[in-house]
Amino acid sequence: MRGFLHQRARRARKPSRFWHADCIHGISLPLEQNVAAAKKPEKTDEKDEKKKGGKKPLLLIAIGVVVLAAAGGGAWFFLGHKGDEKGGKHDAPKVAEVPKPAQYFPMDPAIVVNLADPGDGPQYLQVEVQLVTRDPEELKLITENAPAIRAHLLMLLSQTKAADVADLAGKQKLQKAALTEAQKVMTSETGKKCVEELLFTSFVTQ
Repeated sequence: MRGFLHQRARRARKPSRFWHADCIHGISLPLEQNVAAAKKPEKTDEKDEKKKGGKKPLLLIAIGVVVLAAAGGGAWFFLGHKGDEKGGKHDAPKVAEVPKPAQYFPMDPAIVVNLADPGDGPQYLQVEVQLVTRDPEELKLITENAPAIRAHLLMLLSQTKAADVADLAGKQKLQKAALTEAQKVMTSETGKKCVEELLFTSFVTQ
């Protein structure tokens, strides 16, 4: 009887050994998983390092571009500033000068002359003349020399023929000749033309 019980007891203990082995095997699986999990971050770190290593050339290129741009800007500023020193300061844009107001001197009274070709046509010419200047000092000189101007205009107009002033072009030509004559007188007397323009404000032939 004792021998039978002893054998059963031994048989009953056998499964405990296999269970212990299974228990150890069951514990060993999580440990392997933990080891594998611990190794995974190393791969991730390697990938991060590769990514960072790939970004470095781009960063260096960007820095190089910025440095070159700054160097180019500095060179341009230096050379431009040096050029300004050699060439002097740039002149400010000139503003167009507003002309002074015109001042008029009337040759009173009107100039009346006989035409150079009396006949069945007009016999005489009557002209009212205004001399134009923009300088008050020159206006004084014109006033002082008005008698000389008048005398020369009388001589010029007395040579006119009726056909010479029959149309607008002829009148304009005579007016230009009268201006030239007045300027000659002023240049001879004062050294300056003084008279800027001569106007016929009235022109009559009869």
